[in-house]
Amino acid sequence: MTKLVFVKPDGTEMTVEATNGSTVMQTALDNGIEEIVADCGGSCSCATCHCYIDDAWQSKLNPPDEIETDMLDCVLDRKPGSRLSCQIEVSDDLDGLHIALPSAQF
Repeated sequence: MTKLVFVKPDGTEMTVEATNGSTVMQTALDNGIEEIVADCGGSCSCATCHCYIDDAWQSKLNPPDEIETDMLDCVLDRKPGSRLSCQIEVSDDLDGLHIALPSAQF
């Protein structure tokens, strides 16, 4: 299984096992990561699963499509590494991925 590391706003890290083919958002929900709200359930229509991905990992992810980019315009404190976790599919390539979580989703 792929291990993901969620980094909470206070710096606390939580390492969890993720199922390949699932999403980072679903993994967060399955493991009680409260900073990921996921109001829309993963349909890329609310931006409440906002997270930050370090530049070093960007090449391992599919780039955001137009819908995700538009939704990212709605998030608080958007940064260059901002992504919607519902759009990041878990794979072996993401083993060890650190996902920084924002202090608020809306």
